[in-house]
Amino acid sequence: MARVCVFDVNETLLDMGALDPHFERIFGEASARPVWFDRFLQLWLTETVTGSYQPFGQIAGLALRMLAGERGVELSDDDEQSVIGGIASLPPHPEVEEGLRALRGAGFRLATLTNSTQKVADAQIENSGLGELFEMSLSADTAGRLKPAPEPYRMAAEALGVPVGGIRLVAAHGWDVVGAMRAGCAAAFVARPGKALFPIAPPPDVVGADLREVADGIIAAEWGG
Repeated sequence: MARVCVFDVNETLLDMGALDPHFERIFGEASARPVWFDRFLQLWLTETVTGSYQPFGQIAGLALRMLAGERGVELSDDDEQSVIGGIASLPPHPEVEEGLRALRGAGFRLATLTNSTQKVADAQIENSGLGELFEMSLSADTAGRLKPAPEPYRMAAEALGVPVGGIRLVAAHGWDVVGAMRAGCAAAFVARPGKALFPIAPPPDVVGADLREVADGIIAAEWGG
């Protein structure tokens, strides 16, 4: 049984599309945002695999500068801050609160686990208006390694007082789902537009198009209906 649900934050709960106006202003097109996030992912996975560590926000800034260099864009400090600072005030996806309340009503404990630093993690949940629904806001920074390394998932289980197999990681990222499952967690995948499961591992037992659908799937999987 995995009746403690631990949620990834960026893109899973919160809509990073709110950053699009910044990317349109800086790069001339909102479509630069997912390209930035891809560079961001490449950098933090490289750091994780090679045993190095930098806080998530620093890597986000480096990825932004990397993209600016690729595109020949002069990036000011204010430009960088508008993006990095904006991460702390992202709005939730429309169905998120309903899905979380359904899980709470079914008896699940809820927490978040993000690669953002604790300060940013706390600000994100407070600014989203979802804070009352979670008993803990957890940061991979505490473990000194970023997801999908196993340490953050194990740290979350320890903080919540359950074995690692007692938590279910809910995420809109295939790499996060694989990381959680290989660390010994259950998982659920939120198949938001443009997101896909990684084919290098079996899929989780719960997959849904949004968090409301995933919540229903989790309730059915854990309570049998």
